Amino acid sequence: MAKQTDLMATAKAYVDEVWEDVVADIDHLVQVESVEDKEHAEPGKPFGPAPYEALTRALGIARRLGLSTRDCEGYVGYGEVAGESSAYLATIAHSDIVPVGKGWNFDPLRVTRKDGYLLGRGVLDDKGPLVLSLYAAAFFARMTRDEGVRLPYTLRCIIGTNEETGMEDVDYYLEHFEQPAFCFTPDAVFPVICGEKGRFYAAVASEWLAAGTSRIVSLEGGTVANAIPGNAQAVVRATSSELPTRTGIEVFDEGVDDAGNRLARVRATGKGGHASMPEGTTNAIGLLVSYLFDNGLYDAKERGFFEFERMLLADSYGKALGVAATDDVFDPLTCVGGTVRTERSNAGVRFVQTMDMRYPKSTTGEALAQIVAEVASVHGCAMVDHDDMVPFYVAPESDEIQTLVSTYNEVTGRDTQAFTIGGGTYARHFARAVAFGPDDPAYPAPAWVGIEHGADEGVAEDGLKRALLIYIVAIARLMCL
Repeated sequence: MAKQTDLMATAKAYVDEVWEDVVADIDHLVQVESVEDKEHAEPGKPFGPAPYEALTRALGIARRLGLSTRDCEGYVGYGEVAGESSAYLATIAHSDIVPVGKGWNFDPLRVTRKDGYLLGRGVLDDKGPLVLSLYAAAFFARMTRDEGVRLPYTLRCIIGTNEETGMEDVDYYLEHFEQPAFCFTPDAVFPVICGEKGRFYAAVASEWLAAGTSRIVSLEGGTVANAIPGNAQAVVRATSSELPTRTGIEVFDEGVDDAGNRLARVRATGKGGHASMPEGTTNAIGLLVSYLFDNGLYDAKERGFFEFERMLLADSYGKALGVAATDDVFDPLTCVGGTVRTERSNAGVRFVQTMDMRYPKSTTGEALAQIVAEVASVHGCAMVDHDDMVPFYVAPESDEIQTLVSTYNEVTGRDTQAFTIGGGTYARHFARAVAFGPDDPAYPAPAWVGIEHGADEGVAEDGLKRALLIYIVAIARLMCL
């Protein structure tokens, strides 16, 4: 490998040379609305046609950059640079996205450049970082081709397609391939994330009511369980003129139902964001539920469900629900309501609320499930589904983590240490892995730039550019361990 001083200068020149191509390739991926669509899945496209299209485009970028590629039955793909050893170092990023959602001021399916920021769904989570990983590998592919320098280990860039929902892609990968010697995912925050909270998911349903007996015709909000919703709405049997105004609430006439009852649509607008980072967000379902409850817009049999909703949505840390927890490694538990839906069947109509909790190691998914089930039952509801991913933690003193932290500190001039988060990344699935950037606290975003999973998702372009340099240097140093 080249001397470290030569490596830094060479890598900087490379980043400057390829940067416009990097942005163009991010845009190429952002154009695909790669949301999971299992309804249209088929062999070779297990998560639907759009996630597969994004995978295909990413593999095309990798081939153009000189990497050897493989499509693994549409679950994942990878591009790699062969090394002296078949043992390999890996990056893993994903080409799928959460639904676009509402509230955008910019085209969500194109990259917009504005005042030093790139905006579009996936520029930060995780299509932008995926492209960075491919260009980092391309740096070493060029070195191998032009200078005959062969890496000590093979370098593999794994491309996932199902991170935002079930992570079935990484399950498939680990069933079919050996674990990497070390892996990092560029799907988080610098400097290095060495631990992730557990994630508990649950769905709570109201009791079934005969169709047409409630003042609420429909109740809808949010797009996915792991995002704080910025929009929610209900159709109620009422006239708009009899419903009061409130901050964050709009009311519109909606015509009449089959029985001739006047209808009104109540629309709540909050501020969305990632379920693990509720600070600064406003849950639109919480706004809507409070409005409906305060104005008595529910049937007597639904009161218990709305009381449960108010407990769940009263705060973002599970205090009112009775699940608050913290410990010496992780930040406090977060608890958000992600989606609410109206379900209809022969049994009638009911409402279903999903929730997402990111919990520290001082509690367990089993304990959370018991509390949610008990509180739901007291309010005449039932927990109808739940799932759990346990926390993981890697000692920050390891050589790999120290290499990543020191590289970040050298490039940025900062003095930082590894830390833990509430978000869930691919890293928890591997024996030796961490999450490593590229979002950077050194680039505080203006108010018009949204966060991942939210409207107007954006990232500082200089931050991404610097991340590519950090990745190249860090990979070179990992190769020498």
